[in-house]
Formats: sequence, C-alpha cells, structure tokens
Amino acid sequence: MNDSDFFWNQQNTNYCFQDTNNSCPKSNKELSSFSALLLFMLGAIIFTTVGNLMVIISVSHFKQLQTPTNVLVMSLAIADFLLGLLVMPYSMVRSLTSCWYFGEVFCKLHSCIDMMLSTTSIFHLFFISVDRYYAVCQPLHYYKNITTSVIEVFVFISWCLPCIYSFGLFFSNVDTEGTQDIGIFCTGSCFILLDKLWGTISSLISFYIPGNFIIGIYIYIFSVAKKQAKIVHHYPSTQDQKPNSRIKLSLTIETKAAKTLSIVMGTFLLCWLPFSVVALFDPYFNFASANGIYDIVLWLGYINSTLNPMIYAFFYPWFRKCFVLIMKGNIFNADSSSFHVLSNS
Repeated sequence: MNDSDFFWNQQNTNYCFQDTNNSCPKSNKELSSFSALLLFMLGAIIFTTVGNLMVIISVSHFKQLQTPTNVLVMSLAIADFLLGLLVMPYSMVRSLTSCWYFGEVFCKLHSCIDMMLSTTSIFHLFFISVDRYYAVCQPLHYYKNITTSVIEVFVFISWCLPCIYSFGLFFSNVDTEGTQDIGIFCTGSCFILLDKLWGTISSLISFYIPGNFIIGIYIYIFSVAKKQAKIVHHYPSTQDQKPNSRIKLSLTIETKAAKTLSIVMGTFLLCWLPFSVVALFDPYFNFASANGIYDIVLWLGYINSTLNPMIYAFFYPWFRKCFVLIMKGNIFNADSSSFHVLSNS
C-alpha cells in the first residue's frame, strides 16, 4: 500500500454519520479500488442511459420499426433507461461508501423503483416471448391475435402490476415484519430486506415464475422452428411455387428475431439469477450475506440493462443504422421518420 492509499484509508475509517447513535460504518476502500469501482459504475450508468435512449428514439421515431415486438422492446428499454437514470446513481453512492445519505423516505422510494423496474423488465420479456410464440408457431394467426390493443394491454400489465405490488409492499411495511429483531439495522443503511414470506413471494413473482415460463416458451418455439425448417427445406421449390420462398423467408426472419430476443432473455436470467438466489434464501439465514456480496449480485443485475442495447447493436443492423442517423442529426429532417432503416438488413 502506498502513502496515498494509507492516507485515504486513515481519512475514511469512520461512520456514515459521526453525530448519530448506531450509525453504519463507512466503507474503508483503498484509493485504487475506489477509483476502479467508480469508473466501472459510472461507465455502466452512462452506457445504460445512452444505449437505451437510442433504442427508445429509434423505435419511437422510425415508422418502419413500430412493430408489435419492437413496441415491447422500446417499453423494455424505457424501464432500463429509468433504472440507469433514477436507481443506479444512488446505488453507486451506497455501494462505494456503504452509506445512504438521502433519507429514509427516499430509501423506500428508491427500493420501490428498483424492484418495480426489475420486475417490469421480466414481465416485458415474458410478453415478448408470447409475441414470438405467435410469430413463429402460429404465423397465420399472428396479426389477428397480436394487435395494437393487445400490445397496449401487455405494456399496461408490465408496468402497472409491478408498480402496485412494489409500492404496496414497501410503504405498507409488511415486508419488514420479522426482521426488526435481527439487529442488522443501522443509521445510514438502505437495502431491500424482505422477511421470509415476502422474500419468497417477491422472488417468485419477480423472477422464478415468469422466468420458468419464458424458458418453457422458448424451448417450445425453437422445437417448432426446427420442425418448420425441415418441412420447408424438403418441400419442393419451383418458379410456380413462389409462396414457398416467401414462407421460408418469413420463417427465417421470425426465427432469427426469436434467437436474438432469446439472447436478451438469457442474459436477463443469468444476470438476475444470483441476486434472486440471495433474495430468496438470505431471510432464512438471518441475512448472513455480507454487503459486498449483496453489491456484487445487485450490480450484476443492473449490468443486464447495460447489455441489452449492446445485444441489439450486435445482432440488429437496423439499430446500428438508426444509431448513425441519430448521431448525425438526420432525424431532424422533415421526412426522416419514413427512412427505410430495415433495407439491406
């Protein structure tokens, strides 16, 4: 440890609130570790907000992108954008210092928004999987079943139910029944602490139940897509049978979209699985997981919102094209909303 690190540690070996009884101890990170974590978290916040804002602008501005699936993708991007804007900056301060400086009321509000947005994300992913099911498995009935009204209902449910549940849970204080006597509370802390009952219920609603449905739907989608590909491949294709070529192209496009979105969903499940495991089992072990473990699994979940736009950029040529048009300012042209951003993609 060099002199600057030693001086840094000496200056930060204290408590969150010096003049308050039962104050939480402040983090005692070396300067090098603090700087690395700060850069990492700031980078995650910037990429999350900017990347998802690009997705929102792309789908909302270009008419060609306003399909049922992309409307759900845009709504998901709004949830990720709000996470980066409203949740991650305050979580960064808490993770770096082990202190919450923003008051008890805002702690509850922050926890509500945090849980609401993560639950909203997986609800969106569930409805996206339903959309892909109809597109791949029942293509002839897709436009009949997946209408604008249906998409609006999907978006409404994805936002309203998590909002009602999260705010009702935290502001009714039923979540902390049974945790007051554990002795883990101190002034300056702000963590999502749920008792055994509500921790289990919240984990099931926010992750395990929709996650298992998503996995089941996608397994079925790819099994159907594989069978369809074999049928189309063995079906003779001649000049008099052009519909076969159109069907084959349509199935290829829909299957490719399903594969890309399955990567988005797989990333979500992998990123949030560690946090969901900790949230589910921690109440049964008197919240034995250390703050460091909590921060690691929480930020791994946050990183999912950072990765989604990168996945779109890697797999969707239209997103890269929209990004260029936005950065060049071409979206301010009078006819820019009618640009053919899907051409040659």
